[in-house]
Amino acid sequence: MGSVKVTACCRQLFLPHARALALTTKMASSGNIICSLRRNLSSSSRLRSSMPAWVIDEYGNNGVLRFTEDATAPSVNSASEVLIQVHAASLNPLDISMRGGYGSNLLKLRRDPVSLGQNGGEFPIILGRDVSGVVLDCGSGVTHFKPGDEVWAAIPPWKQGSLAEMVNLTEYEVSHKPRSLSHREAASIPYVAATALSALVNAGGLCRNNCTNKRVLITGASGGVGTFSIQLLKAWGAHVTVTCSHNAEGLVRGLGADEVVDYTVGDVATELGLLEKFDVILDNVGGDSEQWALGLLKSWSGAKYVTLVTPFLLNIDSMGLLEGAVHSGLNLHQKAITNMCNGVFYRWGFYAPDGPALDEVSQLVDAGKILPVVEDTFLFSQVPLAFQKVERGHARGKTVVTVAQEEEGTGVTEEEGESNNKR
Repeated sequence: MGSVKVTACCRQLFLPHARALALTTKMASSGNIICSLRRNLSSSSRLRSSMPAWVIDEYGNNGVLRFTEDATAPSVNSASEVLIQVHAASLNPLDISMRGGYGSNLLKLRRDPVSLGQNGGEFPIILGRDVSGVVLDCGSGVTHFKPGDEVWAAIPPWKQGSLAEMVNLTEYEVSHKPRSLSHREAASIPYVAATALSALVNAGGLCRNNCTNKRVLITGASGGVGTFSIQLLKAWGAHVTVTCSHNAEGLVRGLGADEVVDYTVGDVATELGLLEKFDVILDNVGGDSEQWALGLLKSWSGAKYVTLVTPFLLNIDSMGLLEGAVHSGLNLHQKAITNMCNGVFYRWGFYAPDGPALDEVSQLVDAGKILPVVEDTFLFSQVPLAFQKVERGHARGKTVVTVAQEEEGTGVTEEEGESNNKR
């Protein structure tokens, strides 16, 4: 994370067979999709050929979601891989977009380079970019994890996701779960942490060593990335201003926001223009916000505008790989040069999974400086309802799906956010 250093961990590797895990989960029927789901997890899980999962066989709306007990089960196939039993997952706007085919051209090529020009070969796809669970098996070269470890991770978009019984990742994408969180709470963080860190650190140039008294503006701050970014920046000593609607003000103030501007009342650009200018702007909204936000930055002082709403994958989807990439590159170059002439930097931010970065996030969570913000929780049998919830927008934190039952933890909800003044 700017200051994130991948330190060599001297953890001793031992790979005994995992003790038998038995778990039976009954799931309520949703329409005629599921009657019940019974799982019998054991040390032989890695030998199974199928598993329960939610898949899509084509791109479209919520109707393409399909539950199956016969999804192909992952297994450890290389020395660096880690097989994880999923305890909880969470949904993000990216899952809604991917369900509709967003990024399909580039992601299909990343999954299978020989699939260029072919249609439909990527299915079935399992969605879900967040996972919290337990290690079932490890490759021979894995040194940081062993069977039985509780872990969390952000899953790369080209890999099969976490709306399933098991998921397979490399050890470089996995991190030990914070001890202070339940799996339900932990599953709400990895994707938003990876996205926020990529934007704020890699594109915005911020880190814990240079953030003190930096002025940062976050637009659309009540969602998952926004609520995480507020807490991270406050832990690093920044001054944080956010935009959100009036009914989210208590939540963002409770998480540490110094100034809150209600975008539903009056002209948000005019109101923000009355404040001192900013060192970094993180834009979660896109659209016309780009037109007025750039004028809020400090000129000729290294200030940066970072947007997470980029046309890159949309251009590749509509124009093809080569033309879309070239068009996006020229578009970014033009905007960067234009704004550089005005004394500010213009950059795009992207979701970038990173296990070592999550190690530092885990420390901040266990220190009480970052809390999970869970707006709603759904059972595994209710995945279509969870998608509907996320698709409605106006999020106040994250939507979590519990895949295995566990005890409740102590995360922060929207209602509790207003009273949380730890930061």
